[in-house]
Amino acid sequence: MSVRNLDQLFAPRSVAVIGASLRPHSVGATVLRNVLAAGFKGPVYPVNPKYDTLCGLRTWPGVEALPEAPGLAIICTPAATVPAIVRQLGAAGTRAAIILSAGLGAGTDAHGRTFKQAALDAARPYVLRLLGPNCVGLLVPGIGLNASFAHTGAIPGRIAFVSQSGGMVTAVLDWARSRGIGFSKFISLGESADVDFGDVLDFLASDADTGAILMYMEDVRHARKFMSAARAAARSKPVLVLKAGRMPEGARAAASHTGALAGADDVYDAAIRRAGMLRVLTTEDMFAAVETLAHARTRGGERLAIMTNGGGPGVMAADALGAAGGTLPALSAATLASLDAVLPPTWSRANPVDIIGDAPVQRYCDTLSVLLNDPGNDAVLFIHAPTAIVPSADIARAVAPLAKAASRSVLACWLGGDGVLEARRIFAAEGIPAYATPEEAVSAFMQVAQYRRNQDLLMQVPATVAVHVAEGRAVAAQVVRAVLASGRSILTEPEAKQVLGAYGIPVVQTRTAADPGAAAEAATAIGYPVAVKILSPDITHKSDVGGVALDLDTAEAVRAAATRMQRRLGQLMPGARLEGFTVQSMARRPQAHELIVGVATDPVFGPVILFGQGGVAVEVMADHAVGLPPLNAVLARDMISRTRVARLLAGYRNRPAADIDAIVRVLVQVSQLVADIPELVELDINPLLADSEGVIALDARIRVELADQTASTLDRLAIRPYPAELEEQVVWNGETLTLRPIRPEDGPAHLAFFAALTPDDVRYRMFVRVRELQPSQLARFTQIDYDREMAFIATRALPGGGEQTLGVARVVADPDNIQAEFAVTVRSDLKGHGLGRVLMEKLIAYCRTRGTREIVGEALPQNARVIKLVRKLGFEVTPNPAEDSVHLSLRLD
Repeated sequence: MSVRNLDQLFAPRSVAVIGASLRPHSVGATVLRNVLAAGFKGPVYPVNPKYDTLCGLRTWPGVEALPEAPGLAIICTPAATVPAIVRQLGAAGTRAAIILSAGLGAGTDAHGRTFKQAALDAARPYVLRLLGPNCVGLLVPGIGLNASFAHTGAIPGRIAFVSQSGGMVTAVLDWARSRGIGFSKFISLGESADVDFGDVLDFLASDADTGAILMYMEDVRHARKFMSAARAAARSKPVLVLKAGRMPEGARAAASHTGALAGADDVYDAAIRRAGMLRVLTTEDMFAAVETLAHARTRGGERLAIMTNGGGPGVMAADALGAAGGTLPALSAATLASLDAVLPPTWSRANPVDIIGDAPVQRYCDTLSVLLNDPGNDAVLFIHAPTAIVPSADIARAVAPLAKAASRSVLACWLGGDGVLEARRIFAAEGIPAYATPEEAVSAFMQVAQYRRNQDLLMQVPATVAVHVAEGRAVAAQVVRAVLASGRSILTEPEAKQVLGAYGIPVVQTRTAADPGAAAEAATAIGYPVAVKILSPDITHKSDVGGVALDLDTAEAVRAAATRMQRRLGQLMPGARLEGFTVQSMARRPQAHELIVGVATDPVFGPVILFGQGGVAVEVMADHAVGLPPLNAVLARDMISRTRVARLLAGYRNRPAADIDAIVRVLVQVSQLVADIPELVELDINPLLADSEGVIALDARIRVELADQTASTLDRLAIRPYPAELEEQVVWNGETLTLRPIRPEDGPAHLAFFAALTPDDVRYRMFVRVRELQPSQLARFTQIDYDREMAFIATRALPGGGEQTLGVARVVADPDNIQAEFAVTVRSDLKGHGLGRVLMEKLIAYCRTRGTREIVGEALPQNARVIKLVRKLGFEVTPNPAEDSVHLSLRLD
């Protein structure tokens, strides 16, 4: 369930307070008072059999006695009474209720169900949506609705706030009201038995009254639903997350380094980043970020020019920028010359630009103009400390028009108190974000930079990566099945390398030997020098028991090393099973970096991929980044860039840069492995050696478990990957075409396809005349969420390589998969040959398979071809004169 009937929750026609009371400090009394005090315009029905009237209103003894079904019911009664009340409300016609009552998960009814489950069961037949239980309620200030027991109300605004914590609800309400911050919606989720983050994000994404969404999050329960909703919402408005629980609770018990390193907070951070949202660390940062993002210009980047009338504040800002990972760009020769012309000889001649404390108004304006014309920065930080030379307000009045008209972001720091209050007010009135300290201003700038990076990842149209996989996929699956059939969960090192090799990941040649003598024979066959490692299902990290010997160059050395390992294992772990030894060729890569690539399985978000600095001290170094599969080249490069080892990989002194493309390929191949093999729960490639010649895996560890045979292979992924199984070849008009889902890599071909459409065909498709697709539009068309939308394209192979897009049929389902809206477009020079029908039949079959109930669409009356096509496919065609359009619908159920 998702957005169905949520309009009744946020815009009810009437409100019933069930359990209303006069008892001081009771929830029922507080809620009734809040509903009446906020100025709600619709009828309010107190419900309590103990009273005839409450607060001057007639009071009703029960739900069945009400004169109408309330649009919204607020339930304040004991836990045991809630399921029956929910059932009565549903039968009466109510479609939204808030359960403020606590304790529904503790008690059980006569059937052994918790009261929470009983309430859900009672609501389900009526699609009655439940907010809570154990929540504070919700506020919609724009319609005067305060359906909560919060101690204060909210003022109207454009921000929606969603919280899992009732304490955060009341604290933020109080904090925001004291600062004049208003809200469009203020929502306490409580235990989220029904309405959860995914539902609310889906609703708020298309809410015209909401300009930004803020969330206080403690956990997520339905990862796929949450990620789909979050990515959709983040495409349309800023979404900021204050995630609690940042500190690790200790390393989890795991069979791999990755399992221990990929903590829950790392995974949430990766999910927030992947969804295009911004994570903040404090409540104040959250609201400051909203203010900054609301006025940020389109430039991204991390290069900040700083101008100040005092050296100290400029140094403080530069220090904060460096600590946050930003860039303090050097001033170009042209910029230095321009500043020399307007500044006194004693100016700093560097960034930060110190314009000296005696600066008159014109010096501020001239300096800011020069910096805004410098292509070497992405934003300008204006810092001013009050002086007796010129009133701060005069400077603000002169500078504000320049800052407001700038093509890049200008941030201000007015240092001081009463002396700069008027200056701050002037900037605020012009929509220029201002901060009290240089550190706050730099933090805000870096938030914008991070937000832009996250948005770029969300909207990216990445290039194609050549991934050598497919042929060995069956081999890898067979290895895993054989291991599970033998009762094991840990693959031997040779088995793990066989799986990696099947996916095109370079591995060193490795053989298995039963005893020291066989190890010597294997080493001779491979060629010296070699490494010998102990082979035991009971040993997680071989080096911990002296189970690794390197650079052995004779058969005698191999035999002796294996014998020592055998003896040492018997002394240190007499109960451990010894299955033999692995012998592998030594990889002579003296300038290689030791990296780790791994997979862990998070209980909420499923498989996650880790990249970082490897080696035996990997957990101590803790230099890693986590990402959610599926990965492509852009996402893989972003993961690499977020680690400290990335700087080493770029090369230094006489050490050449590592082959980053090869590392990217490994990450993408591991992502594909995760999607293909549902039994895989943990994986370590450690170390993965990387240098200018490429990469090679020296050691590998894989843990597997039996997969749920009733679930789809891809259900465990938080983001549904590209559905290759939907690809097919068709014969059309005498040639073979490929019908397949659209991919992000189709961006250039989609631009060419759009360019081949006539202006009328574009208008028929988009209802307006559009000359060219903007980058954000192109990304929305080609980078889709396969879990809730689909676009099938028809392509032909080009003689010189590549593909040409000939047509596209697109469908976007509502979050409940009840109704899906379609559109179909064929290249203008190919119309009339049946390609539209081929695409639509593919689309209809797909929707039937997905269980969609109805396909709908809108067409202009002049679009005769599409109207004729859908009639033949069984669509109902209904004129809609009020909208100058034609409504198209096909029932599938």
